[in-house]
Amino acid sequence: MTMTTHPVQPVLSARRRWTVLAVCCLSMFLVGLDTTIVNVGLPAIGSGLGVDTRDLEWIVDAYTLVLASLLISAGALADRFGRRRVFQVGLAVFGAASLLCALAPSAGVLVAARALQGVGASMLSPVALAIVVNTMPDPRERAQAIGIWASVFGLSMAAGPVTGGALLAWLDWRALFWVNAPVIGAALLLSAVFVPESRAPRARRLDLPGQVLLTLLLAVVVGVLIEGPRIGWTSPAAWVGYVGAAVAAAAFVRVETRRAEPLMDPRLFGRPVFSGAVVGAVAVFIALNMTLLLNTLYLQHTRHWTPLAAGVATLPLAVGATVCAPWSGRMVGRTGPRLPLLLAGGFVTAGGLCLVRLTPQTNVLLLLAAYAFIGIGFGFANAPITNTAVDGLPPARAGVAGAITSTARQLGSAIGIALAGGLVTSTDPTDLAHASRPGWIVVAACGVLLLLVAHLSQPKAAATGRSLAKAR
Repeated sequence: MTMTTHPVQPVLSARRRWTVLAVCCLSMFLVGLDTTIVNVGLPAIGSGLGVDTRDLEWIVDAYTLVLASLLISAGALADRFGRRRVFQVGLAVFGAASLLCALAPSAGVLVAARALQGVGASMLSPVALAIVVNTMPDPRERAQAIGIWASVFGLSMAAGPVTGGALLAWLDWRALFWVNAPVIGAALLLSAVFVPESRAPRARRLDLPGQVLLTLLLAVVVGVLIEGPRIGWTSPAAWVGYVGAAVAAAAFVRVETRRAEPLMDPRLFGRPVFSGAVVGAVAVFIALNMTLLLNTLYLQHTRHWTPLAAGVATLPLAVGATVCAPWSGRMVGRTGPRLPLLLAGGFVTAGGLCLVRLTPQTNVLLLLAAYAFIGIGFGFANAPITNTAVDGLPPARAGVAGAITSTARQLGSAIGIALAGGLVTSTDPTDLAHASRPGWIVVAACGVLLLLVAHLSQPKAAATGRSLAKAR
C-alpha cells in the first residue's frame, strides 16, 4: 500500500487564524441552533402535522441520534480526505436536508429529513473543531479559541428557542428550517475563501464494523428511552431493548480493542481524566436539553405563553452561556480545567434545585434565575471538557478527538429529550409542573456529576494532555 504524505501546513497570520475561527463558529452556530430551535416549535409542528408528543420526540431525536452516531466517522473521514472538503460537503447536505424539512408533508417525512440533517451536521461539528485545533498551534491561544468556539455553540443552543419563538410569531413552523438557507450560503462562501485545507499526515483505515455497532447501540438506547413510557419499562419489548443494548455494547468493545485503528479506542476511557470529560459532556447536555424541553412544554401548555414568550424566557440561559464560555476558555488556558468545572457543577446544581418544587404558579423571577444558573454552568463546562479531549490526542487525530466529545454531547442531548418527554407524555397540562419535578432533580444530579468530574481533573490542562498522550 502506498502511503500518501502531505507537507506541513504553514503557520497562518493572526488575522487569518481568527478569521478561520469565525467561519468555523458560524457552522457551529448552525448545528447548535438546529439542535434546539425545533423545541419551541414542537406544539405548532404537532398541531400542523397531527402528531402526538411521542412522535414529536422523534422529530428532535432523529437529528441528534444520527448526528451522535456519525460524528467519529466524520472526524476520521476529515482527517483522511481533507477537513475543508468534508466540511463543505457537510454544509451542502445540511442545507439540502433543511429544505426537505421545510417542505415535509407529514411527520414521517420530517423525521427522515431531520435524520438527513444529522448526517450533514456530523461533518460540521468535529471537523470545525479539528480545523481550529490545526490552525492554532499555540496551546494557550488554542484554549482561548476553544473557549470562544464553545461560547458560540452554547449561544446557538440557548438562542434556538428565542429564534424559533420569533419565527413562529411572524411565520409558521416551516420557517424554522428555511432560516438555515442564508447561513449555509455564507458559510460555503467563506470556507472556500478563508479556510485552508488540512488532513492527517497518515490516512487511517475506516472502521465499518465499529460504526455499525456504535449506531446500533445508540439507536437502541435512545429508542428504549423514548418508547419506554408507552411499552412499559418491564415489558418483553423493553427487555429485548436492554439485552440488545448490552450485546451491542459488548460487541463494540470487543471489536474496537482488536482493531489496529479503531473508530473509538476503548483504552482512552481507562484514563480517569479523559473518561471524566466524556461523562461530563453527556451530563451537561442532558441538563441543557431537559431544561429547554421542559421549559417549552411547561410555559406553553401549563401557563399558556406564546412560543415567542417561552423562547424569550430562555434569554438568561443564553446570556449566561455566552458570557461564561470564553471566560472559561481563558481560565483553562491559565489554570487548567478544575476551577471552571467546579463552577459549572455548582451553577447547574443550583439551577435544578430551584425548580424541584415547580408549580403552575411558580414565580417568574425564580424561573429566570434557574435558567440563568443553568446557562452559566453550561458556559463554564464546555471549554474544559473540549480542551481535555483535544489535548488527549495528537493534532493529526484532531478530528477524532473533537468527535468523541461531540458524540458524548449529542448522546446527552438525545437522552435529555427522551427523559423529559417520558416524564410528560400523556400528562394533562394542569399536572405537567408536578410531573416535570423529577426532571429538575435529574438536572441537579447532572450538576453534582460535574463536581465529581472536576474532582478527577488534573490541576493543569497540559498535564492532562501529557498523561493521555502517554496512554496512546
